[in-house]
Amino acid sequence: MKKLERSQQGQVIAPASIAIKKEAFDNRQETAIYWLGGGAAMINSHGTNLLIDPVLEGFDLPLLIENPLPIEEVGKVDGVLITHIDNDHFSRPTLKDIREQTFSYHAPHYVAEQMQKEGLPGTGHDIYDTFSIGTMKIRLTPACHNWQNGSSKYNFRYWKEEDYCGYWIDTQDGSIWMPGDSKLLHSQLHMPDPDAILFDFADNDWHITLEGAIQLANNYPKADLICIHWGTVDAPEMTPFNGDPEILKERIQTPERLHILAPGEKFVLIKKKDC
Repeated sequence: MKKLERSQQGQVIAPASIAIKKEAFDNRQETAIYWLGGGAAMINSHGTNLLIDPVLEGFDLPLLIENPLPIEEVGKVDGVLITHIDNDHFSRPTLKDIREQTFSYHAPHYVAEQMQKEGLPGTGHDIYDTFSIGTMKIRLTPACHNWQNGSSKYNFRYWKEEDYCGYWIDTQDGSIWMPGDSKLLHSQLHMPDPDAILFDFADNDWHITLEGAIQLANNYPKADLICIHWGTVDAPEMTPFNGDPEILKERIQTPERLHILAPGEKFVLIKKKDC
């Protein structure tokens, strides 16, 4: 593995971004996954395109990377999936600026209500709801990330666990799981075997923690692990943005399945049971 660079404050930095062009949204006979930096991803499965938690502009913290997907390069988006309300996952400016080419928006009920207040046709879902977008079948999975209940700034409501979610996505080429920002849950250790996990390994009590990430990774020893939520936000004092994949790689089974992608780098999904 190529040695990763560090900032002057010691924060591990993701590899240099690879620009995504509109052609990446075209119909190809494969399922391609792109990490967009932070907790965001793009999936193109045989011409059906999803954006998960896209934050392409308007974020309130400085970045360590260039945005790999400028707004003007966004092609047809069949569905946007949002996991929760935090502004490093739910970007109102991004969603408004891609609305002309976006066909549907999906989220837990509370987030969908906030979309509707912004004039966006958000569809709200319960945990475990299942729906289809093009060739993909999608199911919401549980998450626990309701940290706002401990903050006086956000005491205008009670934040429920079901306001946060992950997404399980079945494609023609295999299954992709985005657990979302979450503490490690018992249910997350009793899923079907995914072919790929969009893997948040932040060592933070409202995320999975490093030990939890190792446990989850080793619980699904055949899954490709695509590292997300690290190395892209310039916030050395904030543990949610400071995972070090080199430490993770030393402690998981079959470490070659841990993929340290550059933002915008293409990963082609392969169904494990066919290997």
